[in-house]
Amino acid sequence: MRRVVVTGMGVLTPLGHTLDGFLDGLLAGRSAIRRWSFVDDDRVYSKVGGDLAGFDPAARVRAYDERLPSGVLRRLKRVIRGAPMSTAAVQLTSVDAWLDAGLPFDELDAERVAVLVGGHNLNERYLLDNHAVFLDEPDYIDPLAALRMLDTDHAASVGEVLGATGAGYTLGGACASANVAMRAALDEIRHHDHDVVVLGGSPLDFSPMGLHAMALMGAITFESFNDEPERASRPYDTRREGFVPSHGGATLVLEELEHARARGARIYGELLSCVALSDGNHLPQPSQEGQARTMRRALREADVAATDIDWISAHATSTPLGDLSELRAIKEVFGPHVQELRINAPKSMLGHTCWSAPAVETVAALLQLRAGRLHPSINIDELDPEVDVDVCRGEAREHRGELFLKNAFGFGGINCCAVWRRV
Repeated sequence: MRRVVVTGMGVLTPLGHTLDGFLDGLLAGRSAIRRWSFVDDDRVYSKVGGDLAGFDPAARVRAYDERLPSGVLRRLKRVIRGAPMSTAAVQLTSVDAWLDAGLPFDELDAERVAVLVGGHNLNERYLLDNHAVFLDEPDYIDPLAALRMLDTDHAASVGEVLGATGAGYTLGGACASANVAMRAALDEIRHHDHDVVVLGGSPLDFSPMGLHAMALMGAITFESFNDEPERASRPYDTRREGFVPSHGGATLVLEELEHARARGARIYGELLSCVALSDGNHLPQPSQEGQARTMRRALREADVAATDIDWISAHATSTPLGDLSELRAIKEVFGPHVQELRINAPKSMLGHTCWSAPAVETVAALLQLRAGRLHPSINIDELDPEVDVDVCRGEAREHRGELFLKNAFGFGGINCCAVWRRV
């Protein structure tokens, strides 16, 4: 079976826009959460989140002037001009990941390079903004709205910029979307004759309506931390009250191992398995049984014993039910070995980047694997009494890990777990 590794990564979050800056922020335990600045409507209950309202794609593109071939740069500028925030962001993280991988722009077989994007309804705010314009004067909407409102625009645009003509498509699985795309990337390399997959986790461009809907459902925090936003995301703490929505995106370049070795590529880690299962329940009700089944199968497909795993990058969203459901599932799968595990919660600092979260947090995990240090889980002022395992409370840990598990669970009972190994 063809082995699959990561050779390039790019990231864009409120905590950091470069790999080094992102890792530094994580290890320092800095919160990326602030008062929303892109929402200007007092009626919306949600007041805090990880905000990229000041994100300037044009400035990022200018920084590529000396790094990209002229043709690639022209295509990037053309695609980004006027594009919605989410579409623009995944172009930049994908170019960053390609450059980080050291891949050539004109020497690969383009049909063996695939582009997959995790997410759906990604340009939510763009769509609703254009709908508001339509209600006033239909002819004044964005002339390209028929394309830009589609999730296929993200993958197609990345393919155009990078010149990739292999498979190109988008996969949706709510907050597990980018892991579902990871699963498909594994299949594209193992079974469909691709050497390289560019896997994008696009930011979800929240609309005020979308944020308010999540508040009305009781899914997100909006009551206790509006004046202390950096304390709002608090997995495993007794005062957690809902997840904190956040902007953020990341791209990973996955590559067949021998293809990577032949060109002397740096390798961040190897993807051993990525398994998706469902709970058979469309409601946002985390299932311990469903999550445990998914973790077990991921371990089995990776041919890894539970006792071989030394660290879990948890889904841990800071919801009262979700944090404990995942923890109970971990205890069920790992048994006594759970006391030997280290578990950390990237959303305690990043908030929940939703559809892109598995990509953003996998980048975070692979950076930690390479650095030999685990970031802390912050804001645990009073540990939930049921949390009797090492959740890296409050401080970074030295950790020379070999195998880790990345969990991702989405609304609609979508469970997707990946097993990674140091190479």
